[in-house]
Amino acid sequence: MLHIPMLHVPMLHIRPATIHDAALLWTMIRELAEYERELEFVTLREEDLARDGFGENPRFRALIAEWDGRPAGYALFWEYYSTWAGRGMFLEDLFVREAFRRHGIGTALLAAVARIAVDEHCYGIHWEVLDWNEKAIALYKQLGATFRDQWRPVLLADDAMRRLAEKAR
Repeated sequence: MLHIPMLHVPMLHIRPATIHDAALLWTMIRELAEYERELEFVTLREEDLARDGFGENPRFRALIAEWDGRPAGYALFWEYYSTWAGRGMFLEDLFVREAFRRHGIGTALLAAVARIAVDEHCYGIHWEVLDWNEKAIALYKQLGATFRDQWRPVLLADDAMRRLAEKAR
């Protein structure tokens, strides 16, 4: 009798993150920061993620991508409201670990966030991409994303934020 080995095909599974994923999310957030050359700016702790994403009033949602049962990436996002267009989603992070890239996992994660946005009647999804990340930029263009170059990201944080807050007293 001829023995033919079974073909093993890796499987992609995307699922909502749970509080039990806080450590995994924290690890992958640090991996993303390292990829973006900004690891020294990560001050978030695992317990912050557990509290803020999975407590009584979650501030974000996350999806975990698993490739053949192994954690391969994540998407972290939240709702916001536009006074011009209504409900929207902001995609804070879309990350695929290096060993799992070029399998369509990033596109699948983004599609899963888009499915949630459509199901929840959002008008669109906003996110930012570093200007040197040419592969991501090419992917987003291919997907039909619009680049809003006329808008500039603004951040008020740390001492500057505290100084301004003092004026509200």
